[in-house]
Amino acid sequence: MSVVDLLDEALRVATGPVVAVLTERHEVNLRWAANALTTNGEMRSVSLAVTATAEVEGGTAIATVAADLVEVSEVAAVVAAAEAAARAASPAEEPSPLVAAEAHPEDGDVRAGPATTTVETLADVAAGLGRAFERAAAEGHLLYGFAEHIVSTVYLASSTGLRRRGVDPQGRLELNGKSDDLARSAWVGQQTRTFADVDVDALYAEVSRRLGWARRTVELPPGRYETLLPPGPVADLVIYAAWTANARDAEDGSNVFAGGEGRTRVGERLAELPVDLLWDPAWPGEETLPFVASTSSPDGTSFAFDLGLPVEPVRWVEGGVLTQLVRNRAHAAATGQRPTPPADNFVMDAGGTATLDEMIARTKRGLLVTCFWYIREVDPERLLLTGLTRDGVYLVEDGEVVAAVNNFRWNESPIELLGRATEIGASVPVLCREWNDYVTRTVMPPLRIPDFNYSTVSQAS
Repeated sequence: MSVVDLLDEALRVATGPVVAVLTERHEVNLRWAANALTTNGEMRSVSLAVTATAEVEGGTAIATVAADLVEVSEVAAVVAAAEAAARAASPAEEPSPLVAAEAHPEDGDVRAGPATTTVETLADVAAGLGRAFERAAAEGHLLYGFAEHIVSTVYLASSTGLRRRGVDPQGRLELNGKSDDLARSAWVGQQTRTFADVDVDALYAEVSRRLGWARRTVELPPGRYETLLPPGPVADLVIYAAWTANARDAEDGSNVFAGGEGRTRVGERLAELPVDLLWDPAWPGEETLPFVASTSSPDGTSFAFDLGLPVEPVRWVEGGVLTQLVRNRAHAAATGQRPTPPADNFVMDAGGTATLDEMIARTKRGLLVTCFWYIREVDPERLLLTGLTRDGVYLVEDGEVVAAVNNFRWNESPIELLGRATEIGASVPVLCREWNDYVTRTVMPPLRIPDFNYSTVSQAS
């Protein structure tokens, strides 16, 4: 039975309003360690999430139940469990009618079969790794890492008659290099949709360059240093900022975007430089699902009633000014705004043209931090974060990288960093380090921060 038949079965057995989201996922992967391929795999799974509503005392309740499927007989149990959970739930705080049926030509044939991937997708990666392993052995390096390609086809069907289909390919490669005595370490990564654009030779060349920088080491105390942040660490910070951009929390005074007395900071300048922050499901090379397929977003906003709603481009910071926050349909209607469900990508741009190497060349003395790790929130009202540096902190003097530096714990707010940045380079597609299990599609620039705060020395390697 096809995935479309499974959706039809979910609607057939439902006794009330429901939305069924079925995802067929195909994945291939490679892993390697100590200059040798270790494992490869090819997997397929089908999962069904059913969201049901029910009229209960005091209003409308909603609940979602999800399960992996093996056969069609399991569909009815998932639907029944969702409907029972809705009947037992308390009334929703922000109810809305389910999204009405509407044609979406960009979805194509909503009953078409799922897209797939195969191990051949990674054939060139495997060949490139063979060359990299030979070079690494000759240079006294050890390589570790993995590559994975995931193609998810998402089908949505609602009792309102809404039907949607989207294909969501995403891939990532992480390459960690170490000296053979394990004293030096460097990490690079790349996001991709197809792996046709992945150049393993170039990735290893960058790892080798960074390991070469670390042949000399310098110990520095904690403090504030001029710092160059490549696009990857910038992505880790911006993602966290976007994950907290909840309009309701801002109005309640509980996040960094609160303006006090029920107001938000929308309209306030966050940066002197002309920074734009946005998500756009159709951004070239970073395309993602153009409709809501999950009941909640990472900022905590509930989109349970909004499944199937179109996701449109949202420029939430424009020219350095905060212009928008995340709102579901109910909150948008109550506040006279438009709903702003987030896309699964993040873009930052300020019109910069400088590459990271050009910014290094213009640095008199500062630090180059290539990776953040273990980022956690300390103060939500400032969005103060703490984290560690890892796999490459380097000293820049007179326009050249001259040594590796000890690792630090840092304390900074990404919103405050935007306000203090003195240079923003050219934006490029990048894979972040800390959050790439959740977000692979980001386009970010390098930043120059005149006074990045390193609170203590860390023993992280």
